Amino acid sequence: MPRATDAKEKLLAAALDLIWSSSYGTVGVEDICIQAGVRKGTFYHFFPSKADLAVAAYEAHWREVEPLFEAAFAADIPPLDRLTRWCGMICEKQMELYEKYGHVPGCPFANVGSELGTQDEKLRRKSAEMIECGMRYVETAIGDAVRAKLLPKQDVRETAEAVAACVLGQMLHAKILNEPGMLRDLDRIVMQQLGIAALPKSSSSPSKSKPVRSPRKPRTAAA
Repeated sequence: MPRATDAKEKLLAAALDLIWSSSYGTVGVEDICIQAGVRKGTFYHFFPSKADLAVAAYEAHWREVEPLFEAAFAADIPPLDRLTRWCGMICEKQMELYEKYGHVPGCPFANVGSELGTQDEKLRRKSAEMIECGMRYVETAIGDAVRAKLLPKQDVRETAEAVAACVLGQMLHAKILNEPGMLRDLDRIVMQQLGIAALPKSSSSPSKSKPVRSPRKPRTAAA
């Protein structure tokens, strides 16, 4: 039997992996327990329901990715370069998961929010909260760009919301078409949204330190 702390962490990891790779509705408590190697009784010791586990899993996921946001949006990086680094971070992660799952998974927070937004208020609120956590970094970068006169004076919050909607829409499009390569130009799309030309690739971009590989279609069994 795993230790209590290990069991909880395994449940959180299994829930995120299964729900992100498929959907909330198709994953049951039993599926999560099997992947985590944990008994159902242990599951209910920690979480009253699958929804409570999903909320905790998304909070744990944000704690995991928050340092990546901190690095990409560091204050000493030029504000528009921060947005470019963010786009590279998204593209690299979606490519990585495409190779793991065989399909583009999209944004884990937006997935659940769109799937259950009219059915489960707790998960809808959590989805919105997690998206807001990331958008605050985008808003700060845009605000700094305006103050540096890299962008014209504007409603920074409104622009950040438009940029976030643009990025989420492109991720959804890539997911529907199952084409991760659509995210290669995410930085150009964001710059177009801001009304400026795309920035040249710089050494500060994550995609330079680790080139994004071409999408590799999952192997299928021979007929």
